[in-house]
Amino acid sequence: MEVCIMKYFLILVSCIIVVFLVSIFWQRPVENQIKGEISEVRSDMKLLSPEKYKSLFTYNGIWPAPKNQCECTKADHIHVHQLEDYIDKKDLPLMKERRQREFEHYQKRYPSMTQDLVIAKPNMPLSYPIQGVEVMPLHTIMIPGLGLHGVTEEKYQVILQASLGTLNTLADVSDDVVSGRGKKKLLILTSDVKLLNFILKHVTYTSVVYQLTAVDMMSFESKQHVAQFPVIIRQPSLPKLFDPGADRKISSLVTITTKTFLRYHKLRLLIKSIRQYYPDIKIIIADDSEVPEKIDGENVEHYIMPFGKGWFAGRNLAISQVTTKYYLWVDDDFLFTENTKIEKLLDVLERTNLDVVGGSVNGDTYSFQLLYEQGDDSGCLHLRYGSFHRLEGFPNCVVSSGVVNFFLAHTDKSRHVGYDPLLQRVAHSEFFMDGLGILLVGSCADVSIGHQDHNPASDPKLTKVEDQYKRFRTNTEAQVQFKLFLHYFKNRLKCYSTR
Repeated sequence: MEVCIMKYFLILVSCIIVVFLVSIFWQRPVENQIKGEISEVRSDMKLLSPEKYKSLFTYNGIWPAPKNQCECTKADHIHVHQLEDYIDKKDLPLMKERRQREFEHYQKRYPSMTQDLVIAKPNMPLSYPIQGVEVMPLHTIMIPGLGLHGVTEEKYQVILQASLGTLNTLADVSDDVVSGRGKKKLLILTSDVKLLNFILKHVTYTSVVYQLTAVDMMSFESKQHVAQFPVIIRQPSLPKLFDPGADRKISSLVTITTKTFLRYHKLRLLIKSIRQYYPDIKIIIADDSEVPEKIDGENVEHYIMPFGKGWFAGRNLAISQVTTKYYLWVDDDFLFTENTKIEKLLDVLERTNLDVVGGSVNGDTYSFQLLYEQGDDSGCLHLRYGSFHRLEGFPNCVVSSGVVNFFLAHTDKSRHVGYDPLLQRVAHSEFFMDGLGILLVGSCADVSIGHQDHNPASDPKLTKVEDQYKRFRTNTEAQVQFKLFLHYFKNRLKCYSTR
């Protein structure tokens, strides 16, 4: 009996082994086929190599794509400043901490309006606004476009939820149908889809938190689906308009501003040339000379500053006294010519949305691009000479980031950016750096101004003045290092490159 049992047991084991081996034999081609299909699909779904996609999206030698860390790369004719190199190593850790605290405070004051990513889901029966819903702080609006479509249910349930406001509906229905009126969560429960959509059509949003700018990501939910959409809370600012007068004379629209230091002989030549073409336009002069001289002339305002207060402090003082819509900035050693047509620059600003438009000095516009990259812990800024593209409607003008020291600008927008008074000697592009993302800048080559000769003065007194001016005007190593430190801390930059 035991022998029979053992015999049947061995037969059973043998059968199991045979079945297993057969299954392996037949399964392997199928597995190979599946693996081949997967391998084939994956080979068709590969990404471009980093070198390839970087070459596709490179602009002016820079790869302006989102990345964790940006960098300024050395190359031919590219000068790179790694800004930490200009800071004492023993001071760097504490300085990084201070900068980070200030940046976090800055982010609280200027929160991002697009910080939440919302992906629209396919085949959604919910209709809702995806943009354009805006309310002033503490005001009430109706939310347009809410609805439920293409779904049949015995009982419809919809939930709307806000975080910075309260919800209600103008529909006159019972609390059994709508609950949560005046609260952040509104529940609608009904068996009538037409009534549901009537209620949704009249849903209101009331802002309850006073903030200048904020985003409330609303939630809109049915039994099977959830959608999100933004409600923008924004306090509009009051317009600040400048009255150009009934005649709209250029003197009612534009003030000429300049900063002078020591060189009164050049300043007087500038004023004389201005009066040749614009006899009644106002001229504002900021002056930080040690021994100020009186500047006579009708419609000239001369403001005296502490000695050597500096270049950008003088610019701030000058534009602070402008009462016209625009100001024209000129250096004190420029000369107006027959090609210095303020009217042309004025026409550009009146007919476009530019904030600043520059001309040329002796035929050179010196327009440049500022290309900014953001990293997790700091940014990278690249200055490249040239422009972005032509300005539509003006064949002699282009769009850029910065221009030469001869430009017409909106007074209020320049005051908003301001000229950093810490920059006392050589400074110009720094104004446009601080205005990046605020100022829209253009340059027109067909409007030019002259520059007074650099020839040595024949008068010994004027020679002494010029020598003294050069001592103050020349950029020192300490000034350069200080400017780079400012870029590191104030502008939160890691590096700065120029070409």
